[in-house]
Amino acid sequence: MKYRRLGRSGLKVSEISLGSWLTFGKTVDEKMAAKTVHKAYELGINFFDSANVYERGEAERILASALKEYPRESYCITTKAYGAMGDGPNDRGLSRKHVIEQVHASLRRMDLEYVDVFYCHRYDEDTPLDETLRAIDDLIRQGKILYVGVSEWTAAQIQEAVAIADKYLLDRIIVNQPGYNMLHRDIEDEIIPVCEKSGISQVVYSPLAQGVLTGKYKGGRIPTGSRGANSELNSWVKNIIDGIVTTKLDRLEEFSNELGVTLPELALSWILRQHNIASTLVGATNPEQIEANAKASELVLGFDEIKRIEAILTV
Repeated sequence: MKYRRLGRSGLKVSEISLGSWLTFGKTVDEKMAAKTVHKAYELGINFFDSANVYERGEAERILASALKEYPRESYCITTKAYGAMGDGPNDRGLSRKHVIEQVHASLRRMDLEYVDVFYCHRYDEDTPLDETLRAIDDLIRQGKILYVGVSEWTAAQIQEAVAIADKYLLDRIIVNQPGYNMLHRDIEDEIIPVCEKSGISQVVYSPLAQGVLTGKYKGGRIPTGSRGANSELNSWVKNIIDGIVTTKLDRLEEFSNELGVTLPELALSWILRQHNIASTLVGATNPEQIEANAKASELVLGFDEIKRIEAILTV
């Protein structure tokens, strides 16, 4: 496993990281989740991602419980806040009240003194950004958060946050968490250039397009037990399948066979060609999957190989 610095910080995270969205506490039982986390740790993965809204805190609890047997300094764990955690008017968003209450609630669920990275899960139009950043800075000064990140913010919103942090001498954002894969490349035009200038890394999710880039949905089939069979994702996965040329996946698979690697390894390694990407999050549901995905850290694509992939993707 290789490691990269997270933004302009000194923190080093594994190129492959393990997420818990729609897995821990939902499609994966606690025993299997623990086995998957343990296998990830054995493979050198030190970066584990969660959020308060993932099964209303259950994913956080399961993830932290599985990591309990390891020295706290040997891994990095994240959480997030923004989404609704109740029915009240202050049970969502990025107000000082909600952020501080949710960080404390997450720490209690995970039985931790601090989280390594806290993400603003989305941008909150209803809260002044300086209020949010000051609340997070207070939590950093209290030692409850070590680093701050955002998820799915626009380039302009990220620039605004950096400017406010510099103006008031607050801790800067060091990481952004967007969706990114061979079929969804929006961050290349604005997000990555802006973040590179400000010392902000990407930790990308959905690197395999919810399983589409594993090849298991070829021909429009939705296998029983797959993520695409999940009612929350079914229509979304179908839209991805319907929106791509079937031969594109076939050609990518042919090329991966030429290289002697799997299609997921190729897709993950292609993501890591971007130096601004510190890590790619995978949502493995068993130890075998995380072991297969971790191999992507060993594969380094050369110029000619990347050029060949680009030719396939731009057809």
